[in-house]
This record gives sequence, C-alpha cells and structure tokens, in this order.
Amino acid sequence: MKMKAVVCTKYGAPEVLQLRDLEQPIPKSEEILVKIIAASVTASDCIVRSLNMPTLMKISARIALGFRKPRNPILGQVLSGIIQDIGSRVTEFEIGEKVFAHTFMKFGGYAEYVCVHERSAVTSMPENSSFEEAAAIPFGGTLALYFLAKANIIKGQRVLIYGASGANGTLAIQLAKYYGALVDGVCSTKNFELVKSLGADAVYDYTRKDFQLEHDKYDLIFDAVGKKKSSGLKYKNALKIGGQFISVDDENPGKKAVNKENLLLLKDMVEKKKIKPVIDKIYPMEQIVEAHKYVDKGHKIGNVIITI
Repeated sequence: MKMKAVVCTKYGAPEVLQLRDLEQPIPKSEEILVKIIAASVTASDCIVRSLNMPTLMKISARIALGFRKPRNPILGQVLSGIIQDIGSRVTEFEIGEKVFAHTFMKFGGYAEYVCVHERSAVTSMPENSSFEEAAAIPFGGTLALYFLAKANIIKGQRVLIYGASGANGTLAIQLAKYYGALVDGVCSTKNFELVKSLGADAVYDYTRKDFQLEHDKYDLIFDAVGKKKSSGLKYKNALKIGGQFISVDDENPGKKAVNKENLLLLKDMVEKKKIKPVIDKIYPMEQIVEAHKYVDKGHKIGNVIITI
C-alpha cells in the first residue's frame, strides 16, 4: 500500500522537502504501526534539513545522517496518532489506541504512517489533549526535564529561563514552577502575557537597549534556545555565587532525555493540568515548506504543528 510522505531530497533550503508517494511500512514483531495525525516541526528538524552548522560539525553530521541527504529522508521526530496495526509480539498497545511519540534520530514523523518499537519513547496520549497538543509535548518537554534535572533544581531556588516563549522555554517555565522554583523569563515584549500566563514571576525584554539583570540574583540560568556564546556577562553576573548556567548547546542528551519514562511523566503532568503545551501555528502537511520557512525565522512561539 502507498502513503503520502514528505521527503528531504537533499540538504538545503525548505524547498528541498517534497511530498511523495511511498510504500507504507509494515510493523515488525515488536513494533506498532501508527497512523499519524499530527507532527511537530522542530528547530532540530530544520537544522537536519539545512545542515546549517559550523564546518566541523557539518562533517560529523554528514557521517551520522548521510552525506548527500538524510539516510532516512522522512524527517520529523515528534508525532501523535492512532495505532493502525501491531506486531505479533506487541504486549503494551492495542489497535485503535491514541499515542504520542518521540522517534529521535529515527525520524519518520512527516508521513501518514510510521513504525515504532513498543519499548521506545511512545505511550498513550494524555486524555485531555488533542492530537495537535500531544505532538507539541515531547520535544521541548523531554529537553526541559533533562536539563532542569541535571541542574538539580529544588524548591525555593531563583531560576531564569532565556528563550521563555519557545518550545523548550514554555515548558521549562512550567516545569520549574512545578518543582517549586521562583521563575523569571526572558523573551520579547509581544510574548510577555503568554510567559506570565505560564507562571513566570517576572519577565524581561531582551530587545530593549536598557535590558540588564540584577547581579547575584539567580541560582540557575537556563538558556533554552542555545545562545550561550552570545549571552555575555549580563547573564553570568546575574548568577549567585555557586549558581549554574546551563544551555541546550551544552550537549545533545539523546536517549538520556528521549525515553518512555519521561513521556509518561509529561503525560501525567498534562493530565493533572500542571503543564500545557503552547502551539503557535498549524499547517497541513502539504504546506511543509511554509512551516519550515516559519521555523527558520527563529521567532516561533512554542510549537509549530503539521496535520497529516
């Protein structure tokens, strides 16, 4: 059987993404076949598509991903959908179950169907989430969980989230509040109300010429967008003695962050209304080029979703 899928024909601008007919995958014995309803267009997807990175990193990326184009040409790491079929040895899922997943470097989200291993980062959707909302949870959620846990965040700490209105930042704000921290956010003026609505105690506008932070104020500063090199002394000086500055640029946590346990934790928090995903725009799959162009601008609020 055939399915519609977006194929990355080579590395480059968004126009390298093309909608094609491909063979529908068949689940192996321990895999589930998911009929995808929604997928997230992440900054990582755009980086893989464009290979826009320093030369040495680009060489390593080509070795890992494929030299002329991605070995798996169907990008998309985060998705939600309905189980269409299951392998003969699957025990955790049933046909018809609504699930959401993070496929990490196996990709496959920009298609009508994908096969995922039942023990990978996939679980049933939060009962109070739409498919679009479910697809907006795993990417920023798993990263924020990982880095905040790495920093040993505890109740009563003063925390600053740089990039508070992005996919990582919107969930980092909420998770830091969940852990009992006092949380400030940095974003542009137009996103102040959103960030405050997510629980921020104070919000700062990084675009203002007079933007500065108080010295010795924060126990933890989390750069949720990867601006570590340009953060300068204005952030480091805002740390208390012994405080931490962590950035999503520090490492790629990979499977240490992307796993079933973290998805289950995020699902529980969403169902208890402790956190909620933020969606900026929703595009049909046929407008994937426009979706990538929008994410490439670097100003999206929360998540950009495509519907399949």
